[in-house]
Amino acid sequence: MVALDHQFDELMTSLKGGDSQAWSSLVRLVYDDLRRLARAQLGGAARTLNTTALVHECYFRINEVSKHAIESNSHFYNLASRIMRQVLCDYAREQLAIKRGSGQRKEAIDDIEVGVDDNAADLVEIDQLLRRLEKKNPRLARVFEHRYFGGLNDAECAEAMGASLRTVQRDWNVVRAWLAKHMRES
Repeated sequence: MVALDHQFDELMTSLKGGDSQAWSSLVRLVYDDLRRLARAQLGGAARTLNTTALVHECYFRINEVSKHAIESNSHFYNLASRIMRQVLCDYAREQLAIKRGSGQRKEAIDDIEVGVDDNAADLVEIDQLLRRLEKKNPRLARVFEHRYFGGLNDAECAEAMGASLRTVQRDWNVVRAWLAKHMRES
C-alpha cells in the first residue's frame, strides 16, 4: 500500500502542477480498487446498476467537481465512498419513483418490466438516517459510509479515516445498532 500511496501522491502533485496526463494515470492506478469496492457494494444493492456504471459515475463526478482538490490517497477513497453513496441513493430514489409511476405514461400491466430493486426503499431510508446522524456524529456516519457504500473493510476504513482499527470496529458496531433501532422505529 505504501508504493500505491507514493504513486498516488506523485500523480496528484503532477495533476496540481498542470500535467494533463496525470488524471488518466491516476484513474488507471485506482480503477481496479474502485471496481472491487463497487462490486462489493452492488452484491445485493442494485441489479440493474452494474459495477462499471457505478465506477464510471464515480469517476465522472470526481472529475467534474474536485479532482484538483484531492489531497491524498485517503482523501480520494473518502470522496469515492461518499460519491458511491450518492449514486446508489439517487439510483434507489429513481427506482422508487418509477415504481410509483412518477413521470410514466400508463401502460398495460403485461408490458411493464419490473426492474425495481428490493433494497431501494432501504437505501433511501438509510441515507435519510445517515443525514440525521451526520449532524450528531459525523465520524459514525463516515464509518458506515465507508463500510457499506464504499465497500471498505475495517483496516481500509481506518486508513482512509486516519483512525485506529479498534475505533473503526467500535464505531461500526455502534452505527449499525443505531441504524437498526431507528429503522425499526420508522
